[in-house]
Amino acid sequence: MDDPNGRPLDIAVLDVDGTLVDTNYQHALAWYRSFRRFDVTLPVWRLHRAIGMGGDQLVPAVAGEDFEARHGDAAREAWGEEFTPMLAEVRPFEGVRELLEGLRSAGLKVVLASSGKPEHVDAYLDLFDGRDLADAWTTSEDVERTKPEPDLIGAAVERVGGGTALVVGDSVWDFEAARRAGYVGYAVRTGGFAPDELTDAGAEEVFDSVPDLHGYLAKRL
Repeated sequence: MDDPNGRPLDIAVLDVDGTLVDTNYQHALAWYRSFRRFDVTLPVWRLHRAIGMGGDQLVPAVAGEDFEARHGDAAREAWGEEFTPMLAEVRPFEGVRELLEGLRSAGLKVVLASSGKPEHVDAYLDLFDGRDLADAWTTSEDVERTKPEPDLIGAAVERVGGGTALVVGDSVWDFEAARRAGYVGYAVRTGGFAPDELTDAGAEEVFDSVPDLHGYLAKRL
């Protein structure tokens, strides 16, 4: 399978939060509670729309640059304190193992791309035996600038020696990053974004579920 520019694909970079594990609504609630610590009340729908950005991008995007300058680091720390107790509620989406096994069987190197805290990524990988199914993975320790900046995708590709990647994600921020990095993207709607929003952001195709995506790729890889 080639990308739209005719380059043979040899790497699959998969977002983890919200794409492989169902975390988006826990993240939105954790951010809501974090901002409330600073007497800032933001609509949860607005926070949900920003999930997929890293915390360095999300805080100024939803609360403004002045809040970021005064409270950004403390708000991110508070978010971690609010989110961690909800880790036990997180579950993988249906078909994740089968998708990863299929990508590897097709000869692609599989990288799980996350800018999450290492302890959170560890918990996610435990849910679907990710260490056995992936060639590499990333955490917040691997990048300074998070999505929609392309740095995370670039770091993921470099973890397996470079090449041409397809990117799987669930948010518009995933596909803005993929487009900036020069890679084709495939979306699942698990992040709550509409199909046209995802394609406008750069997704090549949009699927309702991980099994639907797997079925599509299985016929083409």
